[in-house]
Amino acid sequence: MLEKVIQYLDNILTSSTPEKPMWNKEAILEDWTARWNYIDGCMLKAILDFYNATKNQKYIEFVDSYVDYYIKDDGSILGYNVEELNCDHINEGKVLFQLFDYTKKEKYKKALDLLYSQLQMQPRTKSGNYWHKKIYPHQIWLDGLYMVQPFLLEYDRRYRGFEGYRDVFQQFEFVYHTMRDQQTGLMYHGYDETKSMFWANPQTGLSPSFWTRSQGWYAMALVDTIETMDEQYFFEYQSLQQYLKSILDALLKVQDDKTQMFYQVSDQGHREGNYLETSGSCAIAYALMKGSRLGYVPSYYYDYGLQIYEAVSKDKLYEENGSIHLGDICLIAGLGGMPGMGDYKLRDGSYEYYISEPIVEDDAKGVAPFLFSAAQVIMGTESI
Repeated sequence: MLEKVIQYLDNILTSSTPEKPMWNKEAILEDWTARWNYIDGCMLKAILDFYNATKNQKYIEFVDSYVDYYIKDDGSILGYNVEELNCDHINEGKVLFQLFDYTKKEKYKKALDLLYSQLQMQPRTKSGNYWHKKIYPHQIWLDGLYMVQPFLLEYDRRYRGFEGYRDVFQQFEFVYHTMRDQQTGLMYHGYDETKSMFWANPQTGLSPSFWTRSQGWYAMALVDTIETMDEQYFFEYQSLQQYLKSILDALLKVQDDKTQMFYQVSDQGHREGNYLETSGSCAIAYALMKGSRLGYVPSYYYDYGLQIYEAVSKDKLYEENGSIHLGDICLIAGLGGMPGMGDYKLRDGSYEYYISEPIVEDDAKGVAPFLFSAAQVIMGTESI
């Protein structure tokens, strides 16, 4: 199966340029001009994971060539405006750490500093958590933890002597205690501290449903952040592992018994219109396998993740007219702001909303977690 996955990845790379990446379906559908974005960041990190797993130079060279196109010698970034104060824009910056180590291009360090400068200005809730975006004031989304926290802690580790490790931890801590459902252990997608948004519960400020990809973002944020957290900060290090095990245990309880995958709305598999969704399933598989491989959760969790990855490979990776595709990926979902892209236009966090968003193939929001998982399979096999 890995041969087929590698063939799929290589086909994607040969079909993509910095101006026209075939993995960015939003850019294709909306005819974006090339700009820095979190979707490319997911895919480029996945390609770097394959480099780290295989040591094949073509993967890191592709990422370097791609990112080089976007960053000028002064560290400015094509299509990036720091004043947008958008947490999503930080995600692509994660690849710059390894690229700087590999290439020694000073412009990559300058770009890292520019992205970090955004976080120094990013508005915060009263709890100290970053607003997800300036256009979403007083709101915390699980997505934002993935976009920012691993980057922030890695920057802090390298250049600030872990001075801000408590900041990173406390943002996770607040989310765990505020956005976690006490009955199921699942995580709500969003929180509005003003409790006034139309999608927010007026008593709790929480959005109404459990969207699987958002929980995948959260689990991946945890496992990637723990990897960077220094063990000398014992309480924080152990607490993040507790949070990771908590969300994984909760998700495993709502797994589809037949396929081992997860539904678009996590706990509503019995309802009409719900479907087994690829991106969230793969994100969970990655967190299970990486968390197990690095010792953050019990060793047998690796097998849970492997089962999910194998199910996705069997049911969602397919050949058609000589090409390989990965299907059943939710294109996009959010809360408030822009209208939904499906028939249900109000992004209110309801069941009806989440199942209405378009389902696509080969989009990086699903392809990247699938490749994250595949890289873990390679690494896990080597460690046996």
